[in-house]
Amino acid sequence: MGLGRSAQRRTSTLSAAAEQPATSVPSTAEPAAPAGSSTGGAALAGSSTGGVAPAGSSTGGVALAGSSTGASAGHAEARVVDGLLIPKHFDFTPLATSPRAALFGKLLKQPHAEPLDLDQVVEDLQTLIAGPYTDGLGNEAHAVPGEGSDLELWILGSSGGESARVAGARGLPFAANYHVAPAKVLEAVEAYRAAFRPSKTLSAPHVLVSADVVVAEDDDTAKNLAIPYGLWVRSIRNGTGAIPYPSVDEALAHVWTDEDRDLVADRLDTHFVGSPRTVAERLETLRRVTAADELLVTTITHDHTDRVRSFELLAKEWIA
Repeated sequence: MGLGRSAQRRTSTLSAAAEQPATSVPSTAEPAAPAGSSTGGAALAGSSTGGVAPAGSSTGGVALAGSSTGASAGHAEARVVDGLLIPKHFDFTPLATSPRAALFGKLLKQPHAEPLDLDQVVEDLQTLIAGPYTDGLGNEAHAVPGEGSDLELWILGSSGGESARVAGARGLPFAANYHVAPAKVLEAVEAYRAAFRPSKTLSAPHVLVSADVVVAEDDDTAKNLAIPYGLWVRSIRNGTGAIPYPSVDEALAHVWTDEDRDLVADRLDTHFVGSPRTVAERLETLRRVTAADELLVTTITHDHTDRVRSFELLAKEWIA
């Protein structure tokens, strides 16, 4: 679901978007409502309705940062920036070097293949969309369908690295990934804006920020719906691969270890879970701190009816 809001007031721009489920973990402190339960929610620091935080998580014990500047690399610990939780950075190295990742690499990587330069890939895509693509010998290639269409080319980034820099340098819109890599969201948007150069596409930077949410009629109901989120995220981050999204009962039956909780703590702590007003307020904080032009909201629940209802409730509150 996409949410657009002007600086002065809420707008009615809202579009649904399917997304991969996110994870959350149960807390030893409150076993009945594991932190991060249900996909699609991020809890703002300092709130009491974002789901139960796993033991040892950074929620509630974060040092307050004075401003949103300087939020790039160098912040190893969790902090709160003007009301927005920026959790401790999650190290994806073990996941990227897991046996499952090695298997995928073996199946997908062609012999002697080398990664393509992102800037060149984007340039090729822009040329194919505009059409035709012509090489140095005058040979033409056409993208069918696609050539001549009014496609919007976006770049998604999880840090202030190459994706953010290329998006900015080429004057393209940029999507910053708060729902998967929340620790790097400010670094990402700052790098993009610093690299931005006006283009035919944009005269000024345009930023979208993603968030996982679960909305229900009240905070307690939403927390209950969100309980499976942690178990689902755990399955992704431990390298075994995403499991079918579990039910609340299945999630509650899982016995959590400290290692499990560490795997999902940042995702649970940034899962926005609660009533329409609770979640809308947290999303507004995310929008304000990142200065986002748009928000991309994803929700996953075990029952699809609850997922649809979550979008409906949030849309109504956001437009109000």
